[in-house]
Amino acid sequence: MSRLDSVIRRLQAQRACLQLAADLIRDTEGCVLELGLGNGRTFDHLRKTLPEREIFVFDLDVAAHPDCVPEPDHLILGDIRDTLPLAVDRLPSPAVLVHCDIGTGERDYNARLADRLATLLPPLLAPGAVIASDQRIPFQHAESLDLPAQVSPGRYNLVRWWGLTRS
Repeated sequence: MSRLDSVIRRLQAQRACLQLAADLIRDTEGCVLELGLGNGRTFDHLRKTLPEREIFVFDLDVAAHPDCVPEPDHLILGDIRDTLPLAVDRLPSPAVLVHCDIGTGERDYNARLADRLATLLPPLLAPGAVIASDQRIPFQHAESLDLPAQVSPGRYNLVRWWGLTRS
């Protein structure tokens, strides 16, 4: 498979998983977290898919198209290992949806970051929150969700986090 074919499949999987995640949280109160603004495509998609939700975006810096940058009060810049713990007091409500697209080409780095996210994200999450991610995040108290039919296993990841009240 060419790299172009691979990125097309990844983006199709991402869109399908985000749509399913949005459907799953449609009737649940809470905000949305976007980890990794990148060029802003996914943030733009989320704000059109979930226009009633507050979306908080985390990234090291802004490199997005100007039309795809959140308002300053919804943009949290810095290393997420530092900014996620501080966001507990900043968010107006627990997050019901998290999209995480911060993987790199370095497998070991991705695994370490995913392990760290498994401990950093839970204080920000509402029970029943859905996490869509390019990396498998080894959460405790979470269950893997079935991927949309058109998404190959391992292409993207969907989990529902139940918190400490349910195993």
